Amino acid sequence: MHRLLNVMTVLSLVLIGAVLFSVRRSHIRVEYSVSWLGAGLILLLLSLAPGPLRWVATQLGLSDAPLALLILVLCVFLVVIYRLSVVISDLKDANIAMAQRLAIVEFELQHLNEKQ
Repeated sequence: MHRLLNVMTVLSLVLIGAVLFSVRRSHIRVEYSVSWLGAGLILLLLSLAPGPLRWVATQLGLSDAPLALLILVLCVFLVVIYRLSVVISDLKDANIAMAQRLAIVEFELQHLNEKQ
């Protein structure tokens, strides 16, 4: 159990470090990094505190705390991926609307050029 918790601690620290490095280098925007930093902090806290992890395991009906940690990791990352999917969908809709507005402006400009 301790080995898995140690591995999860290291992985969560690597995740937090990678996100901070990416923000510093402008590879990821700050508003998108918040969810990844939150996920990393949740994993770090759970891997460093076996007491709450055992409580979560008993609430989920599991006999093994590391299994509860893996389930929580999956849930946290599903939430982050869902949030990013919503952002991508909004950006796609905004791109479509912008392309349509640009097409209208080009049509009106071409129509004005033909009049002259």
